[in-house]
Amino acid sequence: MTTSTLTSQITSPHADIEETIAPHGGTLVDRFATPNQTMELRERAPELTHITLNARETADLDLIAVGAMSPLTGFMNQADYERTVHEMRLADGTLWSLPITLSAPKETAQGLKQGQDVVLVDHTGRHLAILTVDEVYEYDKQVEAQNVFGTTEEAHPGVASMYSQHDMLIGGSVTVIERENLEPELRPYREDPAQTRAAFAERHWRTIVGFQTRNPVHRAHEYIQKSALEIVDGLLLHPLVGETKPDDIPADVRMKCYEALLEGYYPEDRVHLSVLPAAMRYAGPREAVFHALVRKNYGCTHFIVGRDHAGVGNYYGTYDAQDLLRSLPPEDLGITPLYFEHSFYCKRCEGMASMKTCPCGPEHRVFLSGTQVRDMLARGEVPPMEFTRPEVAKILIEAARN
Repeated sequence: MTTSTLTSQITSPHADIEETIAPHGGTLVDRFATPNQTMELRERAPELTHITLNARETADLDLIAVGAMSPLTGFMNQADYERTVHEMRLADGTLWSLPITLSAPKETAQGLKQGQDVVLVDHTGRHLAILTVDEVYEYDKQVEAQNVFGTTEEAHPGVASMYSQHDMLIGGSVTVIERENLEPELRPYREDPAQTRAAFAERHWRTIVGFQTRNPVHRAHEYIQKSALEIVDGLLLHPLVGETKPDDIPADVRMKCYEALLEGYYPEDRVHLSVLPAAMRYAGPREAVFHALVRKNYGCTHFIVGRDHAGVGNYYGTYDAQDLLRSLPPEDLGITPLYFEHSFYCKRCEGMASMKTCPCGPEHRVFLSGTQVRDMLARGEVPPMEFTRPEVAKILIEAARN
């Protein structure tokens, strides 16, 4: 079965336009409380056991609620967790690559009973959701690290974050009563999967390619996005704006770059800019699968996978993510990956190219990584036009100076 034969089962405000891809698992999850439920749950919340979420858990909760993590309806129970860690599957066999878990101190978790309601709060104490406890269980952090991240080294930021979690996990469904706060400059771009699906339907897009980024879009990104646009109806530029490494460029700066780039270099009717308020795990190949499944839930039929997707340091091979995605049964993935090699500017060809399209030698090629650009900005140097558009470079230089 190909993605073109998949049809969504959710109700669309544009009922005359058939959606072209089903959410993962077949149904778009909605875990928000109704207005009546919200009033009741807010009254009960102060009396319930409180569990404070970290930044990653807070972001995960919001993505569960809106259906971005369909088919998950809450934080994983032990059967889903164990099979995800070891086999990249949920307990029922559905493809899933990353554990979505809630940790709690042992003294709190061991006192909970199946069926008990607890309130989930953020770092400010806001009541975000009610979780109905399914089970409480222990887990082996080193086993999770090795299987999910491919290393047990604490130098890996994703491993370090996981090691800092509490020692018990709580599984259970959630009912959300208040959403995660986003920075003011990001709020206009927050759209839930039902909203992006409606936007695609309104534009009569049948095929949509999603692009994941945690960096400003540079010329290599632009090249592969426009290459993909040659074969699909539209592009979802979907930057991740949740928790990232301290040396990553802040989300508000990146949004200014995206706005400037889209205004000057992309057709307005072919690109949709929205944000993904997810935390970055830096899990390389497994996170690439996760990013693809999430974009499927947002309504994408295709997903761009480039070099070292979701990687960090030297923990993953350049095309490990592509190799993993290629190994998965297409009917289980349900979204079509588009694979691109490392792109560069060729001075002799006078344009962007890749190893597949450029016959010239390495002396003609301009390669720059996001890390190199950050180093240049820190020194007050303007990145070359072969790497980034001048409008984007100006924004990055001003941000570096400030």
